Amino acid sequence: MESTVVAGPVIKVAAICGSLRKASLNRGLLRSAIEICEESVKGMQIELIDVSSLPMINTDLEVDGRFPPAVEAFRQKVLAADSILFASPEYNYSVTPPLKNAMDWASRPPNVWADKAAAIVSSGGPFGGRRAQYHLRQIGVFVDLHFINKPEFSVNRFEPPTKFDSEGNLVDPETKEKLKQVLQALHRFTLRLQGP
Repeated sequence: MESTVVAGPVIKVAAICGSLRKASLNRGLLRSAIEICEESVKGMQIELIDVSSLPMINTDLEVDGRFPPAVEAFRQKVLAADSILFASPEYNYSVTPPLKNAMDWASRPPNVWADKAAAIVSSGGPFGGRRAQYHLRQIGVFVDLHFINKPEFSVNRFEPPTKFDSEGNLVDPETKEKLKQVLQALHRFTLRLQGP
């Protein structure tokens, strides 16, 4: 008698980049995460969510309990996701304005971040975006996001060997393996939060 293998649930991940640059290294990390997921992290799908069209947070734009169309579309994608993958560059020791703006819009009542698992990856200068990650974790406490603690992932863009090509694509095999470990940890933690 043949046994039937029942596939587990597919974890839907909303990937959000704090940089708007096309050749952003942080955007490159998310592109690589999508490729890694398709190749070797079964049961997880990542969708890159663009935040460039979001207006700056202004509650005057909320009319009769409704949000501007771009904001509502963004909120619905976050709401539909099981977990969140942030790529957070560091500006002046903190998160970037586009990322903070996205965080604020999605936290407006009803808060669509609540109870979701999350992970952060970063690339930047000598600290690799770690100070921005710390601030993002603080924001996450208030909006009820649950970040994985390990493994931490930050890439010093200036440390040899070169980890990215001229278009911002991640090319270093060792760094890709570390990124894969983050995705696997996010997958496990999301399932754990969702329970049986």
